[in-house]
Amino acid sequence: MQEPLTVSEPMPGEKIRHFTDLIVWQEAHALVLHVYSLIDTFPEREKYALVQQFIRAAVSVPANIAEGFRRRTKPEKTRFYNIAQSSLAEVTYFFILAKDLGYVEDDSRNSINQLDAKLTRLIQSIQS
Repeated sequence: MQEPLTVSEPMPGEKIRHFTDLIVWQEAHALVLHVYSLIDTFPEREKYALVQQFIRAAVSVPANIAEGFRRRTKPEKTRFYNIAQSSLAEVTYFFILAKDLGYVEDDSRNSINQLDAKLTRLIQSIQS
């Protein structure tokens, strides 16, 4: 799996000013990079089918975290963080499907299950 984007983290006690400072966004971005690296091995026939859906769902996770971060009210923030969680569920399903179709190895599936659990916890933590 690719390393998350390197960004400067705020100092302890300093306010987070940008969505890229959020660990949850960094992990979600790493997920997108991982999906892009995996789809290179998919058969050509999946180019306009599974690949496009996979990318759309993966990109939606950090995009909705970013948008939720910028929203002003708690209900608005919660809405976008919930969309991010739903998109994460889609990504997890696409990994299951890709594994069952023989496009990815079992170890990729295990790492995605771990990342899914971690991202779910992180998204839930920013909603509290």
